[in-house]
Amino acid sequence: MTESVSGSQGKPPAERGRTSIADGVVEKIAGLAAREVVGVHAMGSGSGLSRTFGAVRDRVPGGTKASVSRGVKAEVGEVQTALDLEIVVDYGVSIRAVARAVRENVISAVERMTGLEVVEVNIAVSDVKLPDEEDEEPESRLQ
Repeated sequence: MTESVSGSQGKPPAERGRTSIADGVVEKIAGLAAREVVGVHAMGSGSGLSRTFGAVRDRVPGGTKASVSRGVKAEVGEVQTALDLEIVVDYGVSIRAVARAVRENVISAVERMTGLEVVEVNIAVSDVKLPDEEDEEPESRLQ
């Protein structure tokens, strides 16, 4: 005999309840995926001062989220997400090729890990890292 069950008891366990993914989670995934691409020197603003403040912030306790997701903004819905990334590229690379690779890597990682459909990845190249430019390492005020 087959019983008809109403309510959540008739649903498979995997379909009972909802999963929500915070914007920050998607931003971290996208930030890490973008950094994996050869030719991406940094994420976020290319100005030396901004990089300096970012480096200081990245070294303070609790700075991990900021460093991983710096330069990434996500808008997350129930089934879709859209991303804006700001990158600094190395001098001599094809910006178009780097942007394409970043877009592909970010979409692949975000969709695989979250199950969300990535509807767009907008990339702004804010600076080019020249070979003779040194990364500015701020002196620590802490001893």
